[in-house]
Amino acid sequence: MGFFERLKEGLSKTRRNFTERIQELVSFSASIDEDFLEELEMILLSADVGVKTTEKLIKAVRDAAKKNEIKGTEEVIPFLKKYLSDMLADSGQRTRIGAKPTVILVVGVNGVGKTTTIGKLSSQLKAQGKKVVLGAADTFRAAAIDQLGIWAERSGVTMVKSVEGTDPASVVFDTIASAKSKGADVIICDTAGRLHNKKNLMDELAKIYRVIGRELPEASLETLLVLDAATGQNAVNQAREFKNVADITGIVLTKLDGTAKGGIVIPIHNELNIPVKYIGVGEGIDDLQRFNAKEFVEGIFQAGDE
Repeated sequence: MGFFERLKEGLSKTRRNFTERIQELVSFSASIDEDFLEELEMILLSADVGVKTTEKLIKAVRDAAKKNEIKGTEEVIPFLKKYLSDMLADSGQRTRIGAKPTVILVVGVNGVGKTTTIGKLSSQLKAQGKKVVLGAADTFRAAAIDQLGIWAERSGVTMVKSVEGTDPASVVFDTIASAKSKGADVIICDTAGRLHNKKNLMDELAKIYRVIGRELPEASLETLLVLDAATGQNAVNQAREFKNVADITGIVLTKLDGTAKGGIVIPIHNELNIPVKYIGVGEGIDDLQRFNAKEFVEGIFQAGDE
């Protein structure tokens, strides 16, 4: 099964909560009147599209109907499909892997799939012929260091670590030194996900950024925020909080295959202006893939073999 088929299958719960309810509304509605728009608004909100983005979509449908660009309710779904594809299209979705070594800093609260994401990403990059070094800079939890070590061994990449409680910035420094000596293409560093202690997290990340800026001033730097799709609007709130403490360049959205809340891709992009760069729809290494707006929208609207 190709990734698009797995994506469609993974988005089946989101599709039932989103498109199929809109299809039902369309089949029972004679015209695009205020009652129709109110029902559509409720469907969008329940699919975790978010208040601001829902308002934007409802206004777009209302305006298109007034201008006669949509002539009947049966044209609402094709209109939304194109509108969402255009909304989610973003030139910044490609991860910036440029001058050697590229640094990817991975942030996110505990339990969202951060370590697994790093493992899958390192495996994919290694398979592409990239030399990867991992930095276990989540020194707040010994388990995080151990988990990353398992992935490093499985992926066949180097990992730099220290003991629990070590200054994370010093681990990043040692990781950069190791990467330089090995001529590595990519450095991926894990970080502690202590969002409840924003001051500590902000100070920790600021120190890590200073080390990277000093040791690798010319390097391409990505800060990827990992979010669990199943948490719905909480994930949007987490993205908002992390945006306040770090220079987030992209989102990795995990666990899309087990949730009806896949609609959160839309407000993350629209309201926070952060591109979704990777999505996860399963446990396999290849189940983490670059986000493709067109395929994602197709996956929401196109029924699979369910």
